[in-house]
Amino acid sequence: MAYTYTPSNVATYSPDRMRFELGDTMVEGGVETCALCDEEYSAVLSGLPSSPSARQWKKHKLRCLEAIMRKFAYEPDTKVGPADFKFGDRAKLWKQMYDDLKSELGTTAASASAISVLAQNPATSEITPPYFYNGMMSHEEAEGTDI
Repeated sequence: MAYTYTPSNVATYSPDRMRFELGDTMVEGGVETCALCDEEYSAVLSGLPSSPSARQWKKHKLRCLEAIMRKFAYEPDTKVGPADFKFGDRAKLWKQMYDDLKSELGTTAASASAISVLAQNPATSEITPPYFYNGMMSHEEAEGTDI
C-alpha cells in the first residue's frame, strides 16, 4: 500500500486533490496517519471523467468519506493507565463533512435513481419488479390451520 501526497497535483482531479480536500495529507506515517491509502482513493475515483462536473466530484468525495467512516467505525476508544486514546474523536471532522456534503447533494443512502438502476434488467433495459415482496414468506397451506 502506498501513501503519497503531491501538493502540485491539487489543481487536477486526482487522489492528491481528494486528500487535500479531506485533510488527509499527513502521509509520512503511512497507515498510522492516513485515512485511506492511494489504492483506495484510486478505486473510489475510478470511473470519474477526466473533467468531472462539481456534482460528480462531490459524489466521489462522499464515497471517500463513507469509506473513511466505515474504516474508523471499528476503532474503539482506549484508556491504558494515564494514556487515553479517543479514536472516535479523529473521525468527527469527516463525519461532519459527510453530513454537510450529503445534505448539499440531497442524496440518501439508496437514492431512487440507484434503486431503479439496480432493478433494471440489462437484457431488455426494462425496469423489473423487486425480488422481495410483502407476504412472500407466507404459505397458503399453513393459513387457517392450527399446528
